[in-house]
Amino acid sequence: MEITDLFLINRMIPVLTINKLETALPLCTALIKGGLNVIEITLRTKFTLDSVEILSKEFPEVRIGVGTLLDPQDLNRAKNSGACFAVSPGLNMDLVRQAETVGLAYLPGIQTSSEAMTAYRNGLRALKFFPAKAAGGIYGLQQLRPLYPGLKFCPTGGIGFSDATEYLKEENVACIGGSFASPSNLIEEQNWKEITKLAIKAAAL
Repeated sequence: MEITDLFLINRMIPVLTINKLETALPLCTALIKGGLNVIEITLRTKFTLDSVEILSKEFPEVRIGVGTLLDPQDLNRAKNSGACFAVSPGLNMDLVRQAETVGLAYLPGIQTSSEAMTAYRNGLRALKFFPAKAAGGIYGLQQLRPLYPGLKFCPTGGIGFSDATEYLKEENVACIGGSFASPSNLIEEQNWKEITKLAIKAAAL
């Protein structure tokens, strides 16, 4: 699977941080019921890899990935957990090469034109634009488009329902990422029905 294949499934990728292992299954079930079939779980807690292993077995038809990868060894751990894609907040060619070695679809992050150029010169055509809002948002993406016409971005960071559609109108935006379909307060309340409603709205973007 190529990372660009994910962009054809949903135009919004929910980005989750699992703080309690027992919430992983009902949370992702709620998102999947709403039509979101690509899910990124950040490597920010000790529950991430166990969650990915559980979810990849429970929902083999859903694309479960690991985000916030900082080290080549993280890619090995993600692959072994059953993840089918990986995401990083920045660009590091050691990670790019390791992703190729282990056979894991990989989405590295960039923020600046210099990073976009490095990615472009190394044959990368799909990138995370992060943190999107802080990096110039839609205006920043518009400035990159004529310079790198072959690049497609997944802006993530600071995006919500209020501006999601505007991001998706940009020619160089393939999809967006964010946590706005699963706000932390709803997770704490275990309000899975409301999360499913938000997922339906996000899947329709």
